[in-house]
Formats: sequence, C-alpha cells, structure tokens
Amino acid sequence: MREISLDRLRTLVAIADLGSFAEAARVLNLAPPTVSLHIADLEARLGGKLLSRTRGQVQPSVIGATLVERARRLLADAEQALQEVERQIQGLSGRVRLGASTGAIAQLLPQALETLSQCHPDIDVQVRVLTSQESLQELAAGSLEIGLVALPQTAVKGLLIEPWRRDPVMAFLPARWELPAVVTPEWLCTQPLILNDHSTRLARLTADWFASSAAQPTPRIQLNYNDAIKSLVVAGYGATLLPHEASTPLPDTRIAMRPLQPLLWRQLGIAHRDQDIERSTQHVLHVLRGLSAG
Repeated sequence: MREISLDRLRTLVAIADLGSFAEAARVLNLAPPTVSLHIADLEARLGGKLLSRTRGQVQPSVIGATLVERARRLLADAEQALQEVERQIQGLSGRVRLGASTGAIAQLLPQALETLSQCHPDIDVQVRVLTSQESLQELAAGSLEIGLVALPQTAVKGLLIEPWRRDPVMAFLPARWELPAVVTPEWLCTQPLILNDHSTRLARLTADWFASSAAQPTPRIQLNYNDAIKSLVVAGYGATLLPHEASTPLPDTRIAMRPLQPLLWRQLGIAHRDQDIERSTQHVLHVLRGLSAG
C-alpha cells in the first residue's frame, strides 16, 4: 500500500469531529471538492468505506473509526515534532556535544552549566572527556559542536579556535611543609612530585618550565585527573603544578599555593565550526565566553 499523507488524515479527522464535509472544508480552508477528493483517495488506498451518512450526519464507519483514532495520534506526534524542531531552530532547546579535559570539566564547566540551566534549561549539553587533539578531530568529523582545547593549536580547516582563558599555573604543596615564598624549578626538583600525565599539554608546559633552568624532575606518579592529584597533595604524598582559575574556590586548607618563578601560564581556547552554528550552540558559546579570564 502506498503512503498516506497527513493532509488526508487531517481531513478525515475534521469530518469525523464536525460531522460535515462542508464544515470540514471551511475549517481547513479547503475547497469542498478537495475534501471529497481526500476521502475518496483514502478509501481507494485502503479498499473500504471510511464514512457513512446517518440522519444527515456524516460519521466514521467501523474501519473509519479505527483510522481516525490512529490518525489523531499521528497528527499529534507530527505537531509535537514540528514544535520541537522549531524550538531548536529558535535556540530554545537542542543538544550540544562538548569535549574537554578533566581539569576543565571539574573546575570550569560546572559554572557554565549552572548559568545555562538558568537561562536555557532545555538545552542538553553532553560532555565528553577528551584531549585537545581528540576534540579537534571530532569537531572536524562533525561529532562535536564545541571543544575546550589547550593553546596553541595548529589551524584546522573549517574550525575556528578562539582564545578563551589565560590562567596562572601555581605550585600546589602540602601546607605542613616548610615552604618558600615562590617556587623555582631548582627547589621543586628536590621535592616529591606528582605531575600530569605526559600525554597532556600541561605536562609539556611544566616540562619546559623545568627545562628553563636545566632541572630534571622525577615524579613519584603521573596522573591525568587534577582532583585526584590534589587529594594526593592533601595526603602529603608530594607537590604538583596545576592551573588556578580565579573564578573557582580555593583548594583545601591542607594545600598551600605558591606562585612560580619564572611565571607559567595555561592558555585555553574554544574550538567550534566556523559557520552554520545552531542557535543552541551559540547560546552555550555565549555562556562560555562569559567565563573568559585575562
């Protein structure tokens, strides 16, 4: 059997509700012959009578009543689908897939998601833990809308990578240690160390910082989860180097932070496609840009 159009089902439901071909034509803003043609077409496709006249009133036959019941559901589903799409086009709802490192997810994203939930509660942000390179690859492949990436990055065709945050890297140290006012590579190399996993951009940044004074650190452990690293610092297992975002709470009082000498900065960018950005993605970008730091 060939497909049945929603227009014809809408006509059938209108006749069933109003009891009249003429009244259905008026309500649907159709010519009376068009209404008759819709019903004739349905009956020809189904091979049965859908309507009958009783005491001057048009009523559905038994098979017509079955089709009317199903048609109501189909029309309601179609209307709901159109409303949902319209809301997405208007940016009132939608899905935004975002990739970021564990550090950004733990320290920065909660603020953005809280703001977004207040302004745009029907936008669903789906977060994935990815390295900067993985985020850029998936953005290029179309499986992400936004990536929070370490800077600098090589340009990628079709993507825009805009500077976002510039946060100082600080020494996070057990507060019970005897500590200097500033931390140098030479001093830190003599302490037990907990450093970021070598696959991260932060690990490369800190390696360059140590190399600036020919220091060669030997970490006790390397991790890629900043909160776990901080927990080990609290336990006195060692010292570490991590970004400190000014907008986030201070760490546990059992952790002391010290500035570095020479200074070190962690820079982040927001990556997204350079055109055809949906409204829901634009809203998420706007909230993220509000968390930028100088």
